[in-house]
Amino acid sequence: MKNEEDKNAQIGAKIREARDSQGISQLGLAQALGYESATAISLIESGNRKLRVEDLEKISEVLHRDIKFFLGQEEKAPDVKFALRADKNLTKKDVDSILDFIEFAKKKRHGGNN
Repeated sequence: MKNEEDKNAQIGAKIREARDSQGISQLGLAQALGYESATAISLIESGNRKLRVEDLEKISEVLHRDIKFFLGQEEKAPDVKFALRADKNLTKKDVDSILDFIEFAKKKRHGGNN
């Protein structure tokens, strides 16, 4: 059981790291997952509460991190389009403008004129 406890603590630490980097409180994450209080997140982050796969998937979405990050595996490059869709505060026009800028940057990097 010690190995399972270590894994829970490792996942919890990664959740805290990602949550802190996003500036999301324990309560904010708890609400996004449908928990009633921040205590659940505190217990998960300390490794004292197991996490359901469904909740880890939701945490991955909320914190804009590949699920592999939480498992201590190599992350794939972030999907900008996924992150933009997940941000509910952006309008379609905002998203389109950002995607246009990304295309502009790619063309500039590859020596394109347009």
